[in-house]
Amino acid sequence: MAGPRPRYVNPWPTRPPAGHENVIRWALAHRFRRPPDPSTAVVQLATPDFPERPAPSDLIVTWLGHSTTLLQLGGLNILTDPVWADRASPVRFAGPRRRLPAAIAIDQLPPVDAVVISHNHYDHLDLTAVRQLAGRYPDAAWITPAGVGSLVARVGARHVVERSWWEDHTLGTVRFTCVPAQHSSGRGVRDRNRSLWCGWTIVVSGAVERSVYFAGDTAYCPVFAEIASRIGPFDVCLLPVGAYEPRWYMQYVHMTPEEAVRAFSDLTSGTVESSSFVPIHWGTFRIADDPLDEPPRRLRAEWSAKNLPAGSLAFLAHGETRRWPIRSKGER
Repeated sequence: MAGPRPRYVNPWPTRPPAGHENVIRWALAHRFRRPPDPSTAVVQLATPDFPERPAPSDLIVTWLGHSTTLLQLGGLNILTDPVWADRASPVRFAGPRRRLPAAIAIDQLPPVDAVVISHNHYDHLDLTAVRQLAGRYPDAAWITPAGVGSLVARVGARHVVERSWWEDHTLGTVRFTCVPAQHSSGRGVRDRNRSLWCGWTIVVSGAVERSVYFAGDTAYCPVFAEIASRIGPFDVCLLPVGAYEPRWYMQYVHMTPEEAVRAFSDLTSGTVESSSFVPIHWGTFRIADDPLDEPPRRLRAEWSAKNLPAGSLAFLAHGETRRWPIRSKGER
């Protein structure tokens, strides 16, 4: 009988992500003293407005909530980290509850060609949604980090591809590359870090080049500049900006809004005007101590303090669809 999978580790010289015993410490020390959330009215809402099938030259992003987005580029409809569950939890009666419903139901999606998964945490991988998506879109490719493919296959995903850091998978003119992130994995006590975590770059080659970086979930680390040098530039960078408090616990797995701005600067190699920052991983689930309305306030304040171009911060409303025009090669 095969033994357990090896444990993955973050390679940078930081303390490893806090263990389960620190989750208990956090719960006892913080969860009952954290500031209350404001009304969900602080999150702007929009009605999605995406095409059924994008043109090969399109680059369209619809934020469906948290880290779930619909990306339309290279003629493909691509979902990221699909979560439609009411709770980001292994049980239905406890755990972080969704503050806002998903912007659309699964049966309102266009035909899904590919689903990319960043890691197996409950707020990024909802197996009920996987089962529904796999049943509705049986030909979709499921592109996952190492160790996660078998999980989605068990609930119905047919075309499953696992990749480790810096490995590629190509669909038509679209290349998906599994890129490093600083995070952790696990859906229970025994499987901690037994599967890989990652971000994804999605690059369209051909007459019109389009490119997206999807961070998934990550702390700030030295890898962003390397991703830029190997694969960039990017038209759009989707970066997490929420779930960063308390810092003694979260700094090893999640970025603050200020760190996300720093990551964006690394990813764009200082040419911020040529790319757009789309904030994700906020406003849907409260999985840490920062209140619902704090990440956008801090992000906008940092953006202003750094004198960054207003047009490069693409704050999508919940459910908003936004289109990116084609840039000339001189603008990239």
